[in-house]
Amino acid sequence: MLLYKVEGVSQRMVIMKTLTQDVKKQMLAEVLSQHNAQGRQGLIQVLQEAQNIYGYLPLDVQREIAFGLGVSVAEVYGVVSFYSFFSTEPKGEYMISICLGTACYVKGAQAILEKVESELGIKSGECTDDMKFSINPCRCVGACGLAPVMMINDDVYGRLTADKIPAILAKYKEA
Repeated sequence: MLLYKVEGVSQRMVIMKTLTQDVKKQMLAEVLSQHNAQGRQGLIQVLQEAQNIYGYLPLDVQREIAFGLGVSVAEVYGVVSFYSFFSTEPKGEYMISICLGTACYVKGAQAILEKVESELGIKSGECTDDMKFSINPCRCVGACGLAPVMMINDDVYGRLTADKIPAILAKYKEA
């Protein structure tokens, strides 16, 4: 599926939010029919495509993939839980990554994380009810000179203080 930005929102996010569960199931069935002969050899490819369809990999989708490829649910879950690019929890349209690496942490990243959590009413690893925001702390974004750093999708915000967070989030809430 082609991905491109539309006013700061990926087209995939717009498309996936508008699909019904029945359409998503049909899309997954098509993916499985294309890869079922590969068995476990096609597992990662199928998981990637399924995550593109659903936005994450809930247990019922993992079961469907296991059945479609003729592998155990434990094997599917093992792959999903091993690779960090797979998610078993829904992700928001705007994924907020707050660096908690050493440079960011000593310059106040924990206060940034707490302020974001407070402003959005969710905890780290969670997604807002409207599927607009999710928070994912990370260990390093490679911008130590700008510490503390937060990313919202591909936008980088550096030299942050907790009092800057409401204005930054407001841009995305209004989008």
